[in-house]
Amino acid sequence: MSSSRPDTAAAVAPAVAVLLVAVLLGAVVGTWPPFVAVESGSMIPGVERGDLVVVTAADRTPWGDLSSAADADAPTRLGGPGDVVVYAVPGAGGRPVFHRLAFPVEAGEDWTERADPDLLSGDCGELSTCPAPYDGYVTRGDANGLYDQSAGIAPVVPEEWIAGKALFAVPNLGWTRVAIDAAAARYGGVATGVVLVGLAGLAGGLGALLLGRLGRGRRR
Repeated sequence: MSSSRPDTAAAVAPAVAVLLVAVLLGAVVGTWPPFVAVESGSMIPGVERGDLVVVTAADRTPWGDLSSAADADAPTRLGGPGDVVVYAVPGAGGRPVFHRLAFPVEAGEDWTERADPDLLSGDCGELSTCPAPYDGYVTRGDANGLYDQSAGIAPVVPEEWIAGKALFAVPNLGWTRVAIDAAAARYGGVATGVVLVGLAGLAGGLGALLLGRLGRGRRR
């Protein structure tokens, strides 16, 4: 009498392998989750919607400290100079932002004097984020026509708001995450989780059935 245990193990092995890879990657880069799915086109052409980006902690060795596009020795990240970071504005209730560090600013500085005038919607007196209220960074999506601080996306971004910085992107691998987030926003996290668990169980059952039939066919 054959046992179903080998079939079950074969069905769950891919999921276990993916989880182990994710855990190992998280240990290496120092963030969790160690990747983000890009949900907008604000970083085109370096990163497009649906791409999956591997991120690391802001000060993780060997990638060094944060570097902005204005730094003379800025590394190239995702198609441009300077680090592309994930940051979230506390209390804003929105999703994290995935944009490039344009240049650093100091508390009290009129940072518009060093900015590209084409990326400003007004002078320092017309912007709520100027003068800079504290040390931080001016940020921008590569495809956006204004700095985040001029477009009202975020105030000056201090380092403590930055959850991680990008290392590289894998095209189109983030669509699953984007779809899950969209479903959770529309139908709720619990309902989406129930559906995902059901689909995972169905996929595992079908995989085990297929592997079992293939095994019996080989024995015959």
